[in-house]
Amino acid sequence: MAELDPQVRQLLDLLDQQRAPPTYGVSVETARDQLDELFSMLDPEPVGDVQDLDIPGPAGPIPVRVYAPEDEPDDSPGVFVTFHGGGWVLGDLDTHDPFCRAVTNAADCLVISVDYRRAPEHPFPAAVKDCYAAVEWAADYAPHLGGDPERLAVGGDSAGGNLTAAITLLARDRGGPDLCHQSLIYPAVNSRVGPEFDSYEENGSGYFLERESMEWYDERYIQDDLDARNEYAAPLLARDLSGLPPATVITAGFDPLRDEGIAYADRLEDAGVAVSHEHFEGMIHGFVSMLDVVDRSHDGIETVADGLRDAFDA
Repeated sequence: MAELDPQVRQLLDLLDQQRAPPTYGVSVETARDQLDELFSMLDPEPVGDVQDLDIPGPAGPIPVRVYAPEDEPDDSPGVFVTFHGGGWVLGDLDTHDPFCRAVTNAADCLVISVDYRRAPEHPFPAAVKDCYAAVEWAADYAPHLGGDPERLAVGGDSAGGNLTAAITLLARDRGGPDLCHQSLIYPAVNSRVGPEFDSYEENGSGYFLERESMEWYDERYIQDDLDARNEYAAPLLARDLSGLPPATVITAGFDPLRDEGIAYADRLEDAGVAVSHEHFEGMIHGFVSMLDVVDRSHDGIETVADGLRDAFDA
């Protein structure tokens, strides 16, 4: 078995010393504050331009943040619409900001970060509806932002990976925006009625994301047992994954979501979808966003950027 990366071990030890209660042991507001504080320690890199906008949504305006790369591309760049992680409950434009800045520079593309409605105030399918509306908006308004609507990709980490997979299914099923790529970063694609995976037992405690926290998130996002079987809530349960855009899939060896991410990558391949799957053995859930804390986070950013560049250049 692979060993935990030394920098990751140091980070976990530091978090243990802080003795912060686990997500599942605090209120939603406290959990949000804890994540905000954690990501506030990062030093975001400069980019060419950042705009905060409100766009039309199914239940009112959706805040989005648009990033342009530091080095201005020669032509209209591709557009990457991204959805933040945080168990559908935590996270926002600010927690996702360092990741978005790193990707826009590494991939030389526009990045649109979506501040979708969160659970428990807005359970499934509110986030899916907001994210789909944002992708439709991006397809229509990319030229006004200086981007190329013919090169439109989606992506996200964890719960954002779940939303990414759901949006690709919706776009296919509804004949919606033509997506050229999907970036799935340790995606949460299973549900409480889905298959059992060993990684929940192996990595369910002590590796940043805990099994009980996933259950806490799930209870707040999926408030109707029927929704737990909905493929837009749990894309791994979808009967048909054919006709979806090429995918970059990132998984981590010490992540409770490891096995479902691997299973989804395998199912995409079996359905004829082009998949580039990069497995980071010594990493934990969330590592790609741990910029300047874990060196291999930059390898994760490059993996995402490589997939986007290949898709935009195709």
